[in-house]
Amino acid sequence: MSAPLLQVIEVEKTYGSTAALRGISFEVHEGELFGLLGPNGAGKTTLLSILSCLAEPTRGEVRLLGKTILPYDLDIRRQIGIVPQELALYDQLTASENLIFFGELFGLGGAKLRERVRQLLTAVGLEQRANHRVVTFSGGMKRRLNLAAALVHQPRLLLLDEPTVGVDPQSRNLIFEEVRRLHREGLTVVYTSHYMEEVEALCSRIGIIDGGQLKACDSLPKLLNMLRGCIRCRLSEVTLELREKLATLPGCTLLDFSDEKIVLDCDDVKTSLLRLVGILNESKIELIHLETQEPNLERVFLHLTGHALRD
Repeated sequence: MSAPLLQVIEVEKTYGSTAALRGISFEVHEGELFGLLGPNGAGKTTLLSILSCLAEPTRGEVRLLGKTILPYDLDIRRQIGIVPQELALYDQLTASENLIFFGELFGLGGAKLRERVRQLLTAVGLEQRANHRVVTFSGGMKRRLNLAAALVHQPRLLLLDEPTVGVDPQSRNLIFEEVRRLHREGLTVVYTSHYMEEVEALCSRIGIIDGGQLKACDSLPKLLNMLRGCIRCRLSEVTLELREKLATLPGCTLLDFSDEKIVLDCDDVKTSLLRLVGILNESKIELIHLETQEPNLERVFLHLTGHALRD
């Protein structure tokens, strides 16, 4: 595998006696859509401030393209696009004027910049509002324009800090589709959110952050493999013969067998359920009630942090 585009190495950030980040390390490779999942206050925005050259770590280091990220390094800053939680737009300018302004900050201009602005407004579904002042836009439209502003200089790394907070469903879908399109085109994206379903739907690899610490970092299938599934059944009867048969089910552990109830801990819920039904049919035992629980990202988060994401 090629060298990572982004390296976060034992990063800590303290404010007086308060530790916002506690020794966070991970890598992001070129073209990857990497998700940072965590509740509000977990340290995601602090970390993105460091990644985007807006703050320095108290300890540790961040490298982009093998070069240490420093706030005063303009060459590094040109490689990064940031979509902050707070909108970074000028209400009294039009959508086009906002994008032209941000493009000129990066030294762009002329026909090339105007064409880039046209392409971006089309991509985020605002081409019909190009000459409308931003003050007239809905919250979702502003979020979409905020994304376009981060892309006008064609960065190598795009940082998205809770980009769908407070947006309408249409704008959220447009943002999702644009992020997916950028990923298909090879842009490296770091996407932070406290919405489980967003990170799960978009990201190929996920870091779970809580209390300023990175609790886990891996692909979704590998994160889900941290937990096992569960099958709970109420039966017409339970017998010693049934218990003996269940004890031989591959990849399963019998957790409870009493009062016409069984609970199985299993590696693969679907496969184990098929085998269980076969045993019950063979034993002529009726299945009265069934509950299954498969590993999901919410359970993984609870397992790693000890609390639900929205606690």
